[in-house]
Parts: sequence; structure tokens; C-alpha cells
Amino acid sequence: MTANAPAPRRPPTGEHGRVSIFLAVAMIGVLAIVGLSFDGAGQLRTLQRADNLAAEAARAGGQAIDRATAIEGGPKRIDQPQARIAVRNYLATAGTTGHDVRFPQVAGQTLIRVRVTITYRRSMLGLFGFTDRVTVTGEATARAITAGP
Repeated sequence: MTANAPAPRRPPTGEHGRVSIFLAVAMIGVLAIVGLSFDGAGQLRTLQRADNLAAEAARAGGQAIDRATAIEGGPKRIDQPQARIAVRNYLATAGTTGHDVRFPQVAGQTLIRVRVTITYRRSMLGLFGFTDRVTVTGEATARAITAGP
């Protein structure tokens, strides 16, 4: 052997490559956690949007009162056909169409209850076998408030 010759290589001991496998498995776990965080936050934002849209649509529908009865001094009650149109127009302007409008009676007063359904498209969890879409629902109730006599 000469002085400048490289030292002979040692045979591998069997430990090589274990870190790579560990990192690959750990990376899948990290990506799953990031996906849960990202898509979970997106789903919560969509739920909040559905609640807000339902509340605003219910307010819009609650403003559609039966004017003829109110002008004559009668009770202020919601004009149901006009309220449905107001809700539909508000939600169409907001870019959503999935909704349900009901008019429950509470203590002799007609309320308007709006339920809005929005579909959220998951962007990361679909890679891990979860469904790529989830449907969220927001609901709100409004009533016509009248001033005292």
C-alpha cells in the first residue's frame, strides 16, 4: 500500500437506510396533521359562512311584511311569498342556492327560519382516503320586531 491510497472501506453493518424509512413514515404523519389542520379550518370557515348567510337571509325575509295589514293598523306579520323571494334573491346574490325556508309559529307570531347548505371541497384530506367533499349547514331564525303602540 502506498501512503496516498485510500483506506479500505468497511462493509455495511445493516444500520444504513433505517433513518430514511423513519423519515418517510414520519413525513406521512406530518402531512396528515397538516391536512387535518388545513381542511378542518376550511370546513369551520364554511360552516361560519353558512350560519352568516342563513342569518342575513332570514333578516332579508323578515323585512317582507304584509304591508296592507300593517298600514290598516293590523298586526305586522311576514308576507310568506315575498319573504321566500327575498331569501332566494339574497342567497342567489351571495352565490349559493341550497336553502330551506320555514315559517314556524311561536307565541302567536310567525317567524322565518332559513337553513343554508354549502359544500366544502377538501384539498388535502382527499389524498389520505377521506371524501373530497363535505356538506355543512347553517340555520338562523328571525322575526318581525314591532315598536310599541
